[in-house]
Amino acid sequence: MTVELYVESEIRRLYYAEHWPAGTIATQLKVHPDVVRRVLGLDEPRCPSQPRPRLIDPFAGFIEQTLKQFPRLRATRVYDMIRARGFTGSARTVRGHVALVRPEPRRGEAFLRTEPLIGEQAQIDWAHIAKVPVPGGLRSLWLFVMVLAWSRALWAEFVFDTTVHSLLRSLVRAAAFFQGTARQWLFDNPKIIVLERYGDAVRFHSLLLDLAGRFHVQLRLCARRAPHQKGRVERIIRFLRERFLAGRSITGIEQGNRELTAFLAEIGNARPHPIFRERTIADCLAEERGRLLALPEPLPVTELVTPASIDKTAFAHFDANLYSVPPPYAEGTLTLVADDAWVRFLNGTDEVARHPRSWGRRQTIELAEHREELWRQRAAAAAQTGQGRLRVAIPGIDALFTRWVDSGRNVGSLTARTVKFLDLYGADLLAEAVAEVLALGMHDPGALAQVCEQRRLAKRLPVPVAVDLGAHVPDREVIPHDLEGYDDPHRRRD
Repeated sequence: MTVELYVESEIRRLYYAEHWPAGTIATQLKVHPDVVRRVLGLDEPRCPSQPRPRLIDPFAGFIEQTLKQFPRLRATRVYDMIRARGFTGSARTVRGHVALVRPEPRRGEAFLRTEPLIGEQAQIDWAHIAKVPVPGGLRSLWLFVMVLAWSRALWAEFVFDTTVHSLLRSLVRAAAFFQGTARQWLFDNPKIIVLERYGDAVRFHSLLLDLAGRFHVQLRLCARRAPHQKGRVERIIRFLRERFLAGRSITGIEQGNRELTAFLAEIGNARPHPIFRERTIADCLAEERGRLLALPEPLPVTELVTPASIDKTAFAHFDANLYSVPPPYAEGTLTLVADDAWVRFLNGTDEVARHPRSWGRRQTIELAEHREELWRQRAAAAAQTGQGRLRVAIPGIDALFTRWVDSGRNVGSLTARTVKFLDLYGADLLAEAVAEVLALGMHDPGALAQVCEQRRLAKRLPVPVAVDLGAHVPDREVIPHDLEGYDDPHRRRD
């Protein structure tokens, strides 16, 4: 819309000289407001003004980097972090900035909900519970869980051992509880199951493969970092944590398994099925048992069998503990057979020792008969030496040995002389002589010999003479004769 030049001039005068607002000018001159803005150039784009610097600008890069690493970090924590780095603004400023720059949460993957066939799959996993005190230290307590995917029936037990042999025992006990086994066992990727994996190529543990072959079961693995593929067992573990473990103290594996078995019977398998709400999980398990694979007869043996080296003290080291065996097997090798309850040692097919398994650490488990036999052998061996013979025959002779040592005498030589007294006078008489010599404060073998002889004479005991003089001495008969001639002074001496 155009107007006369006079009107345009008046508009500029009133706006720049009289400082009238654009609306007042349009009203007074009776023109359209767009004419006023056009004349004054108010509709032309303005040059962008430079933004004013903000207190938070120097910290914007740090905030962005922190939120990339920790997307769910609260704005108040970010405020505390940058305040320690020199920020002087308010927490409200930080909240507004964080709301603008926080990374958008990544949208989750969409999953197809499927229901497995009846009797088709069982999902298996472990959960770490706590470290519980055992004799000699602490042990990690684990919860083994198997869930039948269709009926949601579950078997769980506490274990200290997470080796492949413990896994085999838990699988066999779970199969016995369900009275059959599903056609697939679905695992995560622990090292006791998967020895190697490259893409879809998997090398399972040979013992697990053998057990699966005995049960006619297919082994399957979840994809890496895909726990949703075994969501049923994950939910059951959460259920056990919330319904069974919450507020409960597990002080030992026996107490924990006893209470857990009761919980499974009364609550775990008695709750309603999540799909078939009118039926319990126990009812669905009864139906699913008809579709499970039959168990082999007999059930596979899952004991650990391994060679065991026996040390010179007749002990074997196993699972951080020492177990005794009979002394004749010291410094040899036996076959160790172990399960959750017993540790056995076999020599060929003969069982030579059996112990209850200890879950403690640095414990010594020994049988009294093993130690008694060892002490008898040691006593017999000690009796073959001079000091050993004297100690066995004369219990108090150690005091005489001590005096020999204190006086600096040759203990070996004095022991040999004292052994001769033992052979000559016997243990009873020598014991009396030793007691008398010690009472007199003496220790010399000469004094001991004199006391022995005095006591022999007092008791009128003959001195025993050895009959066997050795093969080098010929056997001769001695003809007795009159001895009076020895007193004749005129007898010729040859």
